[in-house]
Amino acid sequence: MKKVYETDLLVVGGGAAGLCAAAEAAGAGAQVTVIESDLHPGGQLVKQTHKFFGSRDEYAGTRGYKIAGILLDEIASLGDKVTIKCNSTVTGYYPEDGVYTVMEGEENYYRVKAKKAVIATGAQERMIPFPNNDLPGVYGAGAVQTLMNVYGVVPGKRVLMVGAGNIGLIVSYQLAQAGVEVAAVVEAMPKVGGYWVHAAKIRRLGIPILLQHTVTEALGDRVLEGAMIQELDDKFQLKGEPRKIDCDIICMAVGLTPTTELFWQAGCKMRYVPQLCGYVPFRDRNMRTSNPDIWVAGDASGIEEASAAMVEGRIAGHGAAKALGLTVDCNKFSEYWTRLDHLRAGEVGEKILAGIGQVMVDGWEA
Repeated sequence: MKKVYETDLLVVGGGAAGLCAAAEAAGAGAQVTVIESDLHPGGQLVKQTHKFFGSRDEYAGTRGYKIAGILLDEIASLGDKVTIKCNSTVTGYYPEDGVYTVMEGEENYYRVKAKKAVIATGAQERMIPFPNNDLPGVYGAGAVQTLMNVYGVVPGKRVLMVGAGNIGLIVSYQLAQAGVEVAAVVEAMPKVGGYWVHAAKIRRLGIPILLQHTVTEALGDRVLEGAMIQELDDKFQLKGEPRKIDCDIICMAVGLTPTTELFWQAGCKMRYVPQLCGYVPFRDRNMRTSNPDIWVAGDASGIEEASAAMVEGRIAGHGAAKALGLTVDCNKFSEYWTRLDHLRAGEVGEKILAGIGQVMVDGWEA
């Protein structure tokens, strides 16, 4: 029988939300274990070379990878209160005894018994179906960012970007900075989905943004040699003649969906919310789910910016620490919600708030 490790708080996911949750709970005195599937903690932050928007409290004007360093320094200052285990994946949750199973690497399997847990598993990239979309050379935007910004490897010489949301626009600019030619950005919607400041940066470089266009086929035998794109009408039906784009990379940036398998295993009450990009758990204002021992934070609760994920992590860590019977500063709870409300101001925030309203509860019955 494999050893069972015990901890006050288990944080699943060592990204922006998870690190903030860990820091918050450990600061209140909890013994925290963070499980992170990547080789290094920081999640998507370590891939972000651009400066963040938002507020000073969420490190506006600071590049993402530097924010990861700031959060890790905060955790290091707490001494031995936080243990971070990388290259490890939580493979299951067993509600009958509250045990989480973990696989470290490919051989070391163990179990964790936690009094409480914050699940901050982030999101998965969406893909769209088209012929030959499994050819080598068809990447998700996250993979491209990992290659370039973590390992310093360019994925190819000429890229077709699919998706003009913030991720597609930012990665297009990063590719251009790395010397990769961006043939075009295609976007199925009639307008750019990301912030105009990101779109303007790539337009100034002469990169065309083709609205109401999509990729219809990847070309090549053993590897990608090009792509076919085509215009869409107002009902998203193909029109006109297809057009060939010479490229050796197709980068897919067509959105994210929350990673929620552990919530399903834990029996959490779930709902499909389009504004939050998938199934997400119901939660109260402490980010506590219908399972009284589990909190949610970050993209697992609905797709937003990393700035919001960090604040949600603080709220979840604060709530979990309080549930553990630790002394917490109740003024922080109000402060965090004020910061979150500010981040959600504006047109995009209205959509997010409409989605959250469908899964937010006043409180859970005892």
